[in-house]
Amino acid sequence: MIKRQHYLQRLETAIKRSPIVSILGPRQVGKTTLAREFAKGREITFFDLESEPDRLRLTNPELELSDIEGLIVIDEIQMMPQLFRVLRVLVDRSDRARYLILGSASPHIIRGVSETLAGRIEFIELAGFGLEEVGIENWKKLWLRGGFPRSYLSVTDEDSAVWRNAFIRTFVERDIPQLGISIPAAAMRRFWNLVAHYHGQYLNASALARGMGVSVNTARHYLDILTGAMMVRQLPPWFANLKKRQVRSPKLYPRDTGILHSLLHLESMDALAGHPAVGPSWEGFIVEETLKLLLPLDAYFWATHSGAELDLLFSHNGKKFGIEIKFNEAPKLRKAMHIALNDLGLSHLWVIHPGPHTYPMDAKISALSINDFLTLPQRVKELVTRA
Repeated sequence: MIKRQHYLQRLETAIKRSPIVSILGPRQVGKTTLAREFAKGREITFFDLESEPDRLRLTNPELELSDIEGLIVIDEIQMMPQLFRVLRVLVDRSDRARYLILGSASPHIIRGVSETLAGRIEFIELAGFGLEEVGIENWKKLWLRGGFPRSYLSVTDEDSAVWRNAFIRTFVERDIPQLGISIPAAAMRRFWNLVAHYHGQYLNASALARGMGVSVNTARHYLDILTGAMMVRQLPPWFANLKKRQVRSPKLYPRDTGILHSLLHLESMDALAGHPAVGPSWEGFIVEETLKLLLPLDAYFWATHSGAELDLLFSHNGKKFGIEIKFNEAPKLRKAMHIALNDLGLSHLWVIHPGPHTYPMDAKISALSINDFLTLPQRVKELVTRA
């Protein structure tokens, strides 16, 4: 078992600050395991809403919950969305209990919470295992298998691939209908496969619609479902005040590279290394790992129609930093890097690559080896402090 200390610390802080804390994340990402680990040594009452006895206990939820003290954990809360209104009443009435609610991140849940629990709830987004948790020496394994615990911890790559294929099937056949969304499983699976082939590309809803034989609005609806369920990231573009035509469509990334590789039928490092998707897959992997590691408030990409681009742009203490991602063991300085550096006013730009060496490329541009990736937060901090 990999102990997720970073998330446990975030939970500790959040539960002291807010009467309700919500852990949002896809199925099988480890929400229940994290909650049980956090609950050790505490006075706890646990409700699993996939359990019929627990649902019966909450037939009259206000009566059942009003006399309980300590930490109340409600798992799979999307099964009873009416509980949101009850929780609002209870936390306004008394502070004897704290609530930890777990559920799949979906537009339905987020909307239900925002409408009834505004100002009373704090969200923690739980992603799959990251490099900080598994160790940088295991980056190839994490890249291939993805961060879902059962996928990453499988004994063999074959076992991992079998689990992921079963997960994909369960997601489209059971999880989506449980969210109250009526879409044929075969159609959603086909759409998910189509999105995988657009990994790392700008969103073209018309192309997705043509590929499915549906309307543009239907294609956007399918994409919003996958995005809300934390299966796909739509990375927004940054609009600089420049006299250049800039890309205004988001970039698409299936968030877990293990799921991406299963959708593309890439079940070994050899298969991945020889596939045209290896570069985009590496890009998506580093995007997700950077966001897990740095937790920026906002993150963007930047691109112009003339070809200048930056894979990831984020701010820290009022300073802008850039990430360029290259699947090249010895990336070289390119004109586009200087354009991004100057046009966006970056304090520094890192080029992250799978090679063994970290080295300066220019005064404000550095090549950062994956082996030194976990030093990135300290490098950002030093640059901010130095300024």
